[in-house]
Amino acid sequence: MAALRRTLHVATLAAGARRALAGSLAGSCPADHRLWDKLHSDTRAGSVPTFDWFFGYEEAQGFLLPLLKESRAACPLRVLDVGCGTSSLCTGLYTRCPHPVDVLGVDLSPVAVAHMKSLLEGGQDRKPLCPGHPASQLHFVQADAQNLESVASSGSFQLVLDKGTWDAVARGGWPGAYQLLSECFRVLSPQGTLIQFSDEDPDVRVPCLEQGTPGCTVMVQELGPFGGITYFAYLVQGSH
Repeated sequence: MAALRRTLHVATLAAGARRALAGSLAGSCPADHRLWDKLHSDTRAGSVPTFDWFFGYEEAQGFLLPLLKESRAACPLRVLDVGCGTSSLCTGLYTRCPHPVDVLGVDLSPVAVAHMKSLLEGGQDRKPLCPGHPASQLHFVQADAQNLESVASSGSFQLVLDKGTWDAVARGGWPGAYQLLSECFRVLSPQGTLIQFSDEDPDVRVPCLEQGTPGCTVMVQELGPFGGITYFAYLVQGSH
């Protein structure tokens, strides 16, 4: 069954490392921050400052930048990355997007958040990150993406990004996945867009999103292949 083919592909790691990470996820609770602390600590052992599930900003920019250019209802545009980990998505948007963006990355792991704050502010012989637009901002906060009450008010973001977070949370059961989806829509503005990036087949993901967001429009765009793997961007927009 397609629903069982929920494999996490990590193109930047060797095949053996990918199997080890997938095995850790399969045998652990995704809601336990200690799992993610360990994974992020392990991946930081190399020389690359960021680590990406699926793909990074380099691969996503051709898809994201036109959307950001069109979505200029707010200036700067507020972007939330749920379960950001140590991905290059937030930092890439901040440093390379020519349009003003106010990006917030949230993650359950304090290890991941501390690393990204250090990367943003500079340290370990690295210079602080510079914004691609003078009005752009970037922040990182430790928070559970299924409960963002303490960090995000309702309707406060025009764009919410989820790169693999639904995939990870759904491993712990559908209630958690739908709670994540509900929280993403709570913080999304009425004219905003939720984008989920995944390798999961549309015949599995689209019915789940339609069930979890009744009355909303779900669209799919194929991305890649990157590293020989085809991915999908699932865009969910309200009916306003």
